[in-house]
Amino acid sequence: MKGKVFAVLVAVSALGLIGSGALAQQKKEIVFWNIQSTEPGLSLIKKEVDRFMAANPDVNVQVVPIQNDAYKTKIKVAMGAGEGPCVFPTWGGGPLYEYVKANQIIDLTPMLNQGNYKNRFLPASFSAITFSNKIYGVPVENVAISVFYYNKELFAKYNLKEPTTIDELTSVAKTLKANGITPFALANKTKWTGSMYFMYLVDRLGGAKAFVAAATRAPGGSFQNPVFVQAGKILQDWVKAGYFNEGFNGLDYDSGQSRALLYSGKAAMELMGNWSSSIIPSENPDFAKKVGIFPFPALRAGAGAQNVVGTVGDNYYSISSTCKYPKEAFEMIKYLIDDQAVAERIEADRIPPVKGVTPKNPDLKNIVKLVSEAPGTQLWYDQYLPPELGEAHKDTVQALMGLTMTPEQAAKVMEDTAKRVYGK
Repeated sequence: MKGKVFAVLVAVSALGLIGSGALAQQKKEIVFWNIQSTEPGLSLIKKEVDRFMAANPDVNVQVVPIQNDAYKTKIKVAMGAGEGPCVFPTWGGGPLYEYVKANQIIDLTPMLNQGNYKNRFLPASFSAITFSNKIYGVPVENVAISVFYYNKELFAKYNLKEPTTIDELTSVAKTLKANGITPFALANKTKWTGSMYFMYLVDRLGGAKAFVAAATRAPGGSFQNPVFVQAGKILQDWVKAGYFNEGFNGLDYDSGQSRALLYSGKAAMELMGNWSSSIIPSENPDFAKKVGIFPFPALRAGAGAQNVVGTVGDNYYSISSTCKYPKEAFEMIKYLIDDQAVAERIEADRIPPVKGVTPKNPDLKNIVKLVSEAPGTQLWYDQYLPPELGEAHKDTVQALMGLTMTPEQAAKVMEDTAKRVYGK
């Protein structure tokens, strides 16, 4: 009898184990790719996802941080194979629109409108992710514009002031070079870093309308517009003058090779997105005490407010159409930018793209001021343009800076590519 009872108990126990295993297997799985592969981004993501999972024990989130440029290739392959992650970052613009046209991501407009959640964010943050009045992402990571980071000690040593015109910037670079200091630190292996100089020069020479006319194929718009050629000439003049560190086209930004030049005092300035305001203190607290920022200078004195290059809401998080749990995925994204997350991001020297944000860092207060006063924000070319044309932009700028292509040749390559991509 005892043997039978024991057998029954074992069987019941086994059934219980099987049942609990089945319940565990029913847990909703969300794969979340992101490019927050350095601190403080890594910790910020982990904190918010952990809070979400604690509040939603039936959901498990697999967080996969990937380096910026490796991610760009990885996401294309995954989406092309129909195996995209549930949640993933984009920069909006042309590449995101390709996913929209292919029905590979879901329309988030109904979720954003529920409870007027959309009103939480800066209105400008939605422009790069809205197509045909439908919104395909949530702005989360940062208000990100490109500015110059510079070593205040080096500037003081050589009696230099923050330049307000391109001529003054050139003069500063000339003085630094004469004293054995590389003016501009650059790691341009991945191409987008060098393109920041070109985008600003085009804007300062021709305003936003020159690029927009060429990119939208408006009447008279062309990438062979003289402003594109002139921007290339200025950039090559700076390269020939030795204003960039040697071998810049072979150095990697993600591994910190350009920042290392700043930290060591070998270079004085770096044109970079304001995410550097959180990366630098994390990597080198001592250097962070002597770093300052200034906007890309105007073409001439008295030019007034200038456009900024960047994005209001870098990165955006989208949900793939293959995601089994889009509702839960959207709720997870909300945790990344709720009140607690916003406070933690401000503390980490980020600028969340929500209304009423006041950074503690004086430099970031200046970033907010720059964005609010700028006539416009020019989205990074490689994100604004269709993928093939965006790659052509990066390739031609890298070739320009490597002195293997003339400004006229680069302009022609861009215009020929545009005609092929747009069919006109």
